[in-house]
Amino acid sequence: MTTGRIHSWDLSTGVDGPGTRFVLFVNGCPLRCLYCANPDTWHMRDGKEATVDEVMAEIEKHRPFITAAGGGVTITGGEPLLQSAFTAALLRRCKEAGLHTALDTSGFLGARATDRLLADTDLVLLDIKSFDAETYRDLTGGRLEPTLDFATRLDRLGVPMWICYVLVPGWTDDPRSVDSLARFVANLSTVDRVDILPFHKLGAEKYDTLGIPFPLRDTPVPDPDMIDRVRRQFRDHGLAAY
Repeated sequence: MTTGRIHSWDLSTGVDGPGTRFVLFVNGCPLRCLYCANPDTWHMRDGKEATVDEVMAEIEKHRPFITAAGGGVTITGGEPLLQSAFTAALLRRCKEAGLHTALDTSGFLGARATDRLLADTDLVLLDIKSFDAETYRDLTGGRLEPTLDFATRLDRLGVPMWICYVLVPGWTDDPRSVDSLARFVANLSTVDRVDILPFHKLGAEKYDTLGIPFPLRDTPVPDPDMIDRVRRQFRDHGLAAY
């Protein structure tokens, strides 16, 4: 019986894929993004053990609502590919149940996603955190290359993508880096849209509760002009940016 460590689930509209989504948050992440809003999902040990059957039973309770709104199921985290076997099994069950599936990932562990797992994934929400390798390392503690390799692989396999880009003043707002990322993304034929996600501090209280410092507590949120400029940069490369 396939089990995983999960944090929680929620229903959302418009952010985690098309329509109304059943969003499952799994525990465990190999990155430590400075702006992470969910530090309570970093460690697998903190999650509740659940079987695929148990998660599917919860999803089925909400099937009429999510399907009526053209939605489906999104697996996020944490990092779902840290629990690749559980994620694969859940995606397979959702596909067998006729539900639209989405995988929200940094792509850092993209090598753990088998072709079968990706065949059961209708949409990948790929979070490319920076296009500058040094900034990526300073911002996340990881390497950029695995994410770019995963994006190229998804394109080759014909898997639809939404690119997610968190805009953090002083970190990911450099015009040259944004333009380089836009050029890279524009060459991926399966990218449907780019979502510019303004940095926020809504997770600050979680850091306080956990007794750990929030590294970007004093970083300002992006102003409307910055957000519009970055969106225009992606649109100038023929991309649908929101």
